[in-house]
Amino acid sequence: MTSDKDLLQQAQQEISQLILGKSRQVQLSLCCLLAGGHLLVEDLPGVGKTTLAQVFAKVVGLEYQRVQFTSDLLPADVLGLSVFDRNTNAFHFHPGPIFTQFLLVDEVNRASPKTQSALLEAMAEQQVTIEGETRKLPQPFFVMATQNPIFQSGTFPLPESQLDRFMMRISLGYPDERSERLLLEGGDPRQQIKHLRALLDGERITQLQQRVSEIEARGSVISYLQRLIAFTRQDSFFAFGLSTRASLALLQAAKAWAFLEGRDFLLPDDIQQVLEPVAGHRLQAAADHRVEGETLVKRLLAEVPVLA
Repeated sequence: MTSDKDLLQQAQQEISQLILGKSRQVQLSLCCLLAGGHLLVEDLPGVGKTTLAQVFAKVVGLEYQRVQFTSDLLPADVLGLSVFDRNTNAFHFHPGPIFTQFLLVDEVNRASPKTQSALLEAMAEQQVTIEGETRKLPQPFFVMATQNPIFQSGTFPLPESQLDRFMMRISLGYPDERSERLLLEGGDPRQQIKHLRALLDGERITQLQQRVSEIEARGSVISYLQRLIAFTRQDSFFAFGLSTRASLALLQAAKAWAFLEGRDFLLPDDIQQVLEPVAGHRLQAAADHRVEGETLVKRLLAEVPVLA
């Protein structure tokens, strides 16, 4: 029988057949899913953000829906609405695309803030409230959103409250020369998605998520995580510190990374591996410092000792 580690390695290899030269990003995406979080992929148009989502959804075997966010999209277009049926003389609810296991929100920052906010309850509580009635979402529920850089025209930057709903943010970047050559010689990867194998399913993923939550986090590792969080709150370089939600996300993501590495216990290295994708989009420099989140994370790693 295939072990969990072997199965997850097979899934990563299957995804990497079409997402060439991005093994770390593939592992982080799988890590985010196993941690029960949601993923934001931010990069320039045309570097493979949507393809990553399509390939990922196929291999993990989840029910999949895609929503293209535009400036005229309404919350009801995402959540659904009730329509009056003359035959039954009653309103019937028509669920929107959010009622799925894997939701791709393409170009999330193209939509208005009102439509963006329609995702908040779903991402935080795995449910939506529509017309006064709360409706549960399928399990597992995973949102992968793509986002164009905010300097591009026609974008509405996500507010901090919504950025915080994403456990991780990653970027793909341009492919290296070898990977791009393979891509050019192999043809359009979107045409090859149908040949990929579904190696997981919703039930197996739910089981794996439960196993991730059971990863042992020893006191010394928790202390290291707390020192990282405390440093962001105390150091004048940061505009504000990481929240309690961020610290929980960091712990859960680190557990998922350890699980992917085949361990049932946490190491400081697991926290370091996921720190930038978990904390980078949550951190801002103080007004007198003009640096990016990645630089702030490097400062964290350099200044906070692993051992007290």
